[in-house]
Amino acid sequence: MNTMKKNIKQIELFKNLTDDELKEMDPYLITAPFKKKETIFSEGEPPEWFYIVLSGKVKITKLSHEGKEIILEIISPHDIFGGVAVIRGFAYPGNAVAMEDSEVLKISRKNLMRLVDRFPNLMYFIALQLGDRMKSSYDSLKNIALERVEARIAALLLKLANKIGVETDEGTLIDMRLTKQDVADMVGTTVETSIRTFSK
Repeated sequence: MNTMKKNIKQIELFKNLTDDELKEMDPYLITAPFKKKETIFSEGEPPEWFYIVLSGKVKITKLSHEGKEIILEIISPHDIFGGVAVIRGFAYPGNAVAMEDSEVLKISRKNLMRLVDRFPNLMYFIALQLGDRMKSSYDSLKNIALERVEARIAALLLKLANKIGVETDEGTLIDMRLTKQDVADMVGTTVETSIRTFSK
């Protein structure tokens, strides 16, 4: 098992597995690099792979009726994505794009089914993460539909602070590099509007 795969025990999904069990899983795990802005999968494609971010960041997006990109979720290291489609067997419901040079761990749909049959606790942890992800995406869409831009941005900052915030002497640090366009896409507005909101 290479160094990268040895580190999977840090991932919530695998942390309760023994070294022998991880070794048994090794043939099913594939690491794949993606360059910044490279598409990992597109909406409507068949669900061939289940993914876990090892390094970097991945955004899950959809296009609005007007053709504007909306970022539903940002996937950080050790988080899963593509899970609902793979488990239920329907097409990917959104797009996954690397926000920076990233590396992911991927498991084919067929092999994932074998692994959850062999290690039932995997499905429990997958279900927990998928439940959190679906609620987060629902909240994002609800905020875009119902809330003013100021409230959407405030909700986004709170969400990021809770997820990846680091406490410092000066407050909570959100250690994630986001462009003005990223922020605008996450709250469903224009760059100009988000800049005006931050400047108030």
